[in-house]
Amino acid sequence: MTKQEFEQFASKDGKDILRFCRMTTGGTAQGDDLYQDTMLKLWEQTEKLDNKDSLKSYALSVAILIWKNKRRKFAWRHRIVAFESYEKHLESGGVECIREEAEEPEQQFLRKETDEIIRQKVQKLPDKYRVVIYLYYSAELKIKEIAKCLHITESAVKSRMRKAKNMLKKDLEDIHYEG
Repeated sequence: MTKQEFEQFASKDGKDILRFCRMTTGGTAQGDDLYQDTMLKLWEQTEKLDNKDSLKSYALSVAILIWKNKRRKFAWRHRIVAFESYEKHLESGGVECIREEAEEPEQQFLRKETDEIIRQKVQKLPDKYRVVIYLYYSAELKIKEIAKCLHITESAVKSRMRKAKNMLKKDLEDIHYEG
């Protein structure tokens, strides 16, 4: 891959990778650092990268590995269990549904409140389930790409998705959510 092709990739898919980094780390500053580390690592490997492969899923895979390494280092240095980090859609300009018709203020308020409840429930999922949900719904990767990104089988991805959805469904039913 040439430097020019890399720049095209960064301008095309960079926003998705940045959003994923911010959601994964749970903050804008840490997400920006993770994004920068990821893009730097990819920049160093431009000659080895093949533009024909799914570069976006590879970049997300690199971001996940860097994030896990940082968490592991933090936990080791402080001799405590690795902290959980979660998304903050509102800080990072998260994915908003595009609505064709104009909504009434009451509808907008209820939708935002519902979105926040769902975000909080997703944030409480264990890492292995939460990351799969993020990759599928936020980064819009296919099951095959997620499997490649996380270095697991497609059936493991499907299993994690099903488990995460069941956990969310149970949590949302507990609060009498009807969506």
